[in-house]
Amino acid sequence: MSVRSSITNALVEKLKTIDGTSYTSNISNTTYALTKFWDEVFDFPSVYITPGPESREYLPGGFKWSYLNLSIKVYTKGEDPINELEVLLGDIETVIDLNRVLTYDTNKETTDIYINSIVTDEGLLLPYAVGEVSITVRYQVL
Repeated sequence: MSVRSSITNALVEKLKTIDGTSYTSNISNTTYALTKFWDEVFDFPSVYITPGPESREYLPGGFKWSYLNLSIKVYTKGEDPINELEVLLGDIETVIDLNRVLTYDTNKETTDIYINSIVTDEGLLLPYAVGEVSITVRYQVL
């Protein structure tokens, strides 16, 4: 499995801890490492994570940083989908902040995860609501 897939899958497992007990939302059974568009989603709320562009920073001594961008798409539906989306986005942000160092591939770790942006459809798709969290994961290339 590639590093990109391993990091994506590790983040999916962390987001599955949003199960309605410690968090307001429950996405423990509806979080996936794949892409789906809102017209293909039938379970709500749902979260889909996909890796995007990756860049490298080459430093002296053969040291390399890699910066992997991930897109987290969030879908809700209901009587108040915008509020449900905002609560779920808050839960996702909390999980990311608590797991800035993420273990993947058994003994490898990321060095940082940070949120670049959070955007929503702002109510244009009622009774649905769609959001996207764009994050960057930094890890050392070995």
